[in-house]
This record gives sequence, C-alpha cells and structure tokens, in this order.
Amino acid sequence: MTALVFVDANVFLYAHHANEPAKQARARAWLEHLWRTGAGRTSMQVLSEYYVNLKRKEFSGLSPEGAWDYVAALLAWTPRAVDEQVFVRAHAIEARHRISWWDSMIVAAAQLQECELLLTEGLQDRGAYGTVTACSPFTLEAGEPSAAYEAGARLPNPHRPRGRPRRKLREAPAARL
Repeated sequence: MTALVFVDANVFLYAHHANEPAKQARARAWLEHLWRTGAGRTSMQVLSEYYVNLKRKEFSGLSPEGAWDYVAALLAWTPRAVDEQVFVRAHAIEARHRISWWDSMIVAAAQLQECELLLTEGLQDRGAYGTVTACSPFTLEAGEPSAAYEAGARLPNPHRPRGRPRRKLREAPAARL
C-alpha cells in the first residue's frame, strides 16, 4: 500500500513556477504521482493559501477563474477542514515542537488524515512530528518507498517513572490448621 502524503501550498505553487524549472519539474512529478496513486492529501488552509498566491502577478498568465480551476480540482482530495480537532491538535504540536502556528495546523491536518509524509519546504527536511515526517519534495524522489522517510524506532525512556514506587504485595501467611 502507498503511504498517504500531505502536500503543502508551496509544492502546488512550484508546479506553476516557470522561473524555477528544476523545482517545477520535481513538484509536477510528485503531484502526478499522487494523482495516479490516490495518495495525495491536503487541507482547506493549504488550498486557501494556494489560491491567494496563485492569483498573484508572478503567475500573471492565470485569470482568477483559471486559478480557481486549479484549486477546485484539488477538492477531489477531500481536504481536511480547519475544525476543532485540527485546532486542538495544532496547539499541542506548537507547544511540543516549537514550530509556528500555521505549520502546526498543517502538521495537525496531516496527522489527522493519517499521512506518513508531509511534502513542504516550510519545515526541517526529514523532521519528525509524531507520526508525520516532513520532507522537501526537492530532496526526495516522487514515489520513493515509504521506508525512506519513516521515523526511526523510538528509544526507551531514560528517565525513571513518576510517582511512588510500587510495593510488592506480601504473600499472605499460610493459614494455620
């Protein structure tokens, strides 16, 4: 089975950016792979950012309607809405990993959609955020096996457990006859 992959707005934007041909080719390869496999995921937050930036002058070849067509096609990926679950999870991620609120919202949406990989340039390459590993789409080949970006095995906790130590129960003395 193919691992689910969450795509950030910058990857969608690079697919249109002719000024960066190497990044454009890599972003397009990833998007084609994700469409073909059905493994692509995103969020309404990401689609909003994509739409706003796609209408900017560097993509002047697109009308607002043309920009909307690209974004509307991604509704087929059933993007995750910004809801209470995303909000609460993002708060915990922000506190634990000390990343921006907006990045925390993206990681939360990726986790809640059970994605293993988050394609973005906005976070540390190969950074692990719980069950999600962030990777730059420009350092990882499209369709690379999931083992290449899985988080490593968790090390045992070096700290002693909290609380009072448990007492061993004494065996009851044998009943006297």
